[in-house]
Amino acid sequence: MNDVTDPLRALAPLLTPEGRALLDEVRGTDPAKELAVATRLRRDHPAELVSAALAQARLRQRAAAKFAAPDAERMFFTPNGFEQSTRAAVAEYRAGRMRDLGVTSVADLCCGIGGDAVALARAGIRVLAVDRDPLTAAVARANAAALGLDALIEVREADVTEVDTAGYDAVFADPARRGGRGRVFDPEAYSPPLSWAIGAARSAPLAALKIAPGVPHEAVPEDAAAEWISDGGDVKEAVLWFGTGDAGAVTATLLPGPRVLRGRGLPNPPVRPVGRYLYEPDGAVVRAHLVAEVAEELGGGLVDETIAYVTADEARTTPYASGYEITDQLPFGVKKLKALLREREVGTLTVKKRGSAVEPEELRRKVKPQGRNAATVFLTRVAGAPAMLIGHPLPPAGA
Repeated sequence: MNDVTDPLRALAPLLTPEGRALLDEVRGTDPAKELAVATRLRRDHPAELVSAALAQARLRQRAAAKFAAPDAERMFFTPNGFEQSTRAAVAEYRAGRMRDLGVTSVADLCCGIGGDAVALARAGIRVLAVDRDPLTAAVARANAAALGLDALIEVREADVTEVDTAGYDAVFADPARRGGRGRVFDPEAYSPPLSWAIGAARSAPLAALKIAPGVPHEAVPEDAAAEWISDGGDVKEAVLWFGTGDAGAVTATLLPGPRVLRGRGLPNPPVRPVGRYLYEPDGAVVRAHLVAEVAEELGGGLVDETIAYVTADEARTTPYASGYEITDQLPFGVKKLKALLREREVGTLTVKKRGSAVEPEELRRKVKPQGRNAATVFLTRVAGAPAMLIGHPLPPAGA
């Protein structure tokens, strides 16, 4: 019980006027100065409260990458809850989609620290947020209050498998994908298992299940639509949608935007020789198996049948891939690359790879780039053979 009780006991004092004032005082504390700050504050405050406030300050600094200010500076976090939480931009997009589908109430199962519940409430949706962990539920409740959304968010500490979701327009479920040993990759090892979450989704008028983006396509139920979402080029999650009227649909959604690429069931693009241009599809496009749709848009083909790089002879812009003009194609070899970079006076080298075991930092150390120019090298396979493609980025779409 200590693992649960102690953090839970530490949270309550932070919610008092003294605790909130202390949190304001330690905001943005430099980790290198924590000891000195703690020593000073313990003269006027209980040591346990000071420790709890500094721990929250550290978590809030980390949370700034997921939750925009001022939310990150007002919310409460746990280490596991922070890791599992949805990035705010993604949660807002998903909540907006639910609102546009006519949803006015949602049962948020496995709510964690409440990030998704916050986004849903801000979209004008009433939320029942459920989590079985006492500390996590308490943090979710504190976050609803801290952001002034407690009138729309009811937090309940309960086992989600025993919650009656009848009477809610939709169900949103985010099963825990972390265990004592880190990330869990088997969907049936989620907590609760994905099969249970799918059953809960099918019993609701509309549902969205957040799952890991690496989920095998064969694990997607036939009665669900599958959406892969990236934010700023980073793949964040996959969502299985039920009850939206588009079962079997596959989409890749890129944020900000949103830019939505819909699958059309195209066959794999042909493999062709490397042209003047190379395109790197967004990770959500790759995960959604929609590289063929991008290749058709670009008028290109693949450099290798197993590699998600598209090559073409014309420069085109698309929001679904980053483009590069290729200046050189070489068989893989550190000495050859080093000589070329020295000749081109390349001092800033970006290393990208697909289908190569070479680590970018290791290669960068070996070639020791020096000079006033910049270049990008792709470590990949071309028609089955290890190769290096050197080039420069094209202006992004819309630039």
